Amino acid sequence: MINRSSYPSRPPRAAKVLAAAAALVSTVLSGCNDRAAQIATRAPLVRTTIVQPRDRQGAITLTGEVQARFVADLSFRVSGRVVARNVEVGAHVNKGEVLARLDPAEQAADVDAATAAVASAEAQLRVAKATFERQRALIASGFTTRTVYDQAQEGLRTAEGALQAARAQLGTSQDALGYTVLRAEADGVVTARNLEVGQVVPAAQPVFSLAQDGERDAAFEVYESVFLGQTDSRRVTLALISDPGVTATGEVREISPVVDAKSSTVRVKVSIENPPAAMTLGSALAGTVKAKSQNEIALPWSALMAAGRKAAVWTVDPKTQTASLKPVTVGAYEAGQVLIKAGLEPGERVVIDGGKLLSVGQSVTEVGSQS
Repeated sequence: MINRSSYPSRPPRAAKVLAAAAALVSTVLSGCNDRAAQIATRAPLVRTTIVQPRDRQGAITLTGEVQARFVADLSFRVSGRVVARNVEVGAHVNKGEVLARLDPAEQAADVDAATAAVASAEAQLRVAKATFERQRALIASGFTTRTVYDQAQEGLRTAEGALQAARAQLGTSQDALGYTVLRAEADGVVTARNLEVGQVVPAAQPVFSLAQDGERDAAFEVYESVFLGQTDSRRVTLALISDPGVTATGEVREISPVVDAKSSTVRVKVSIENPPAAMTLGSALAGTVKAKSQNEIALPWSALMAAGRKAAVWTVDPKTQTASLKPVTVGAYEAGQVLIKAGLEPGERVVIDGGKLLSVGQSVTEVGSQS
């Protein structure tokens, strides 16, 4: 018999293959670990800039419209039915021009009645005066009593008073008859109308609005924040929206003391100095006022981050090349840039691009930095 234990043992072929595969996997994994370590230690690339404050004087531009300085609501002083309307909205009228008429029948009847009352009072006065003259002659001759004389004198005074009252009533009736004709109180433009022929209008109800000729204002609806110490003066530069070449200057004349509940704005009126003819009533205007000069730092929008609920930016320490998040105070937002009024010092290096994935204390590599 052959003793198999006396021969040296050989590893099977499968074992050799497994050993070779294990060695290959180990080599590949060690290479991947080395590459991952290299990637983990590579500093992110960021673009930075050195901030410097600058004196900045901006401007605030708002839109408004041209309005008349004085606008009157016209109405009839008596009630009645409208029989004529002579003007339309937008018409220019002269002082004293007839705008509308009421049916004068009722007022004319009152004038006739008052005229008759005056005639009656005059007749009574003539009788009372003749009676008094007769009694005065009789009392001088002693042919009448003092009582009768006093009664004649009292009757004369009563008749005189009745005549004065009748004449006053006649004047009132004539005025009421004149009030059936509505006339323009000044030269101007009709801006509103609220009556039609055949309509019965009560006394004192506004039926026309008249924008008087003369001084003009530019009216603006301004947000309250504009008044927080930003404007440099009360001077305003005005230009037509439809034709920017038509310009004028003005000065703030009136600021409403209350904020409009619906729009949350404040009405501001600017007096227009020597308004051009093209600045007609209702024209749209652009009003520009200079803002106070401020020392601010301008950064692109991409530099702005957040630290909790506060605005912040990434800064880079030039010695350690590490990033830190610094809270800032934003002064204003503009197209393409944000203005920082507090939180940064001149000469600091701020990340303006590539800061979205940074963490505090992380090393960075600057590329394309701006000085």
